[in-house]
Amino acid sequence: MSTAAPLPAPPWTGAERAALAAAHAQARLPLALLLHEAPGAGGDWLAEWAAALVLCEDKEEQPCGRCRACRRVSAHQHPDLTWVAPEEESRQLRIEQVRDLAAELALTAHGGGYKVGVLTPADALNRFAANALLKTLEEPPPRTLLILVATAPSRLPPTVLSRCQRLRVPAPTRAAALAWLAAASGRSANWAPALDTIGEAPFALLGSDPDEIAAVGADARRALDGLGSGATDPAATAERWARAEWPLRLRCFENWLTERIHSNAKDQAFMTEMRAAPYSSGGGPILNTTELFGLLDEVRELRAALDVPLNRGLALEALLRRLAP
Repeated sequence: MSTAAPLPAPPWTGAERAALAAAHAQARLPLALLLHEAPGAGGDWLAEWAAALVLCEDKEEQPCGRCRACRRVSAHQHPDLTWVAPEEESRQLRIEQVRDLAAELALTAHGGGYKVGVLTPADALNRFAANALLKTLEEPPPRTLLILVATAPSRLPPTVLSRCQRLRVPAPTRAAALAWLAAASGRSANWAPALDTIGEAPFALLGSDPDEIAAVGADARRALDGLGSGATDPAATAERWARAEWPLRLRCFENWLTERIHSNAKDQAFMTEMRAAPYSSGGGPILNTTELFGLLDEVRELRAALDVPLNRGLALEALLRRLAP
């Protein structure tokens, strides 16, 4: 079987891999594992590694990465592994997919061992799919490992969260992200400006042109910085952003707001007085803490609704105008 070369292990997941390997060796892996990943930190990679851990044929080194089972897991072609992700243009995991997963997990394992199901991103489960998943969590088949990968577990119902053991997948340091990207991509590239754009999310950059991402990030930052001085037209900017690179530009907007909140905290600029209007300053309006957090929540909601029919330009313009004088 011919498969692509496996990605190098991200070193920042070492502690998590050690914990999973120890639990497996002691036969105490949970039925349901929630991998709470920092965006782009490798939650899917760790889910695949955990699947290989329990399905590997080499009893001395699990996962070995070389046996037939490990290679089939890497290709998502193992008969005892079901990988559930949004289909086609959808950004949701639907009830039909969860029902198919439950039916597959109920079958006897081909290898006589584990049956593994991966749902990613699990926070994309719609309400009906989450309810269907709960039935599997309440009455799990034996020798089952169900792995949920999520960047925002708070979007999952408490009834689902309470039945999962959570494992955090941390964001890497900048040095670790740069070193891993160089090894994983196999080419020399200036990854730092791209990471400046999207944050410490190296897995999100794989297969992308870092220069293009950095250019979009620089353009978004110029536009956002120019809102306070009146140099940026909110309507024209919103219309332009809605036409191209919409998810990336929203991510830039989210990161820009997060930086402002962190900067305020560092400078001890949180206001004890809460106003509905911006605070004035020589450098243009600076929104108070409540407004900044409110804007951040709304940008995240807009990112989560990428597959919902809406007038993107108008929705974004309303947010940008709150940053203008």
